[in-house]
Amino acid sequence: MSELPDDLPVWERRAVRVVVCDASDRVLLFHTRDPDHPRLGTWWELPGGGMDPGETYRDTAVRELREETGIVVTGDQVGAPNWRRRASFLHRQLRHVQDEVIVAVRLAGPGPDVDEAHRLDYEREDYFGFRWWPLPEVVASPERFYPGRLPELITPFLAGESIDEPFELWS
Repeated sequence: MSELPDDLPVWERRAVRVVVCDASDRVLLFHTRDPDHPRLGTWWELPGGGMDPGETYRDTAVRELREETGIVVTGDQVGAPNWRRRASFLHRQLRHVQDEVIVAVRLAGPGPDVDEAHRLDYEREDYFGFRWWPLPEVVASPERFYPGRLPELITPFLAGESIDEPFELWS
């Protein structure tokens, strides 16, 4: 692993990110910022978050989707954790170090609007927009994403390839 900056207290956790695709192969991404670190600008990120004690990756994916988007799915709809990665980033007053798995959820119909009713307070501040992105636009976009290699890796991931991504020092 790369050397971590000695800038903030470190918080290690396991996390799950979700590639949510609708029936038109559009991917849900949140437009995000960190009010404590305006120099980071804005970026687009996958829904997801930390695993609670006793949760499986499927439990976390189901809970995080409901909390962050209002989209209700069952564990059966959550794909295998075929994309594994370790990453570090600044968030608020902590340096997160996460062991992440990324899973896919495919919706039967068009992507719904996001319902923010169950979001945590900081999520309401951090996420200031969302968009259902056509897959080719994600792949070709010059925008900044979390995970950083999302445009490069999303197509092979959705095609069923297993990905073991090396450590990413994102911010």
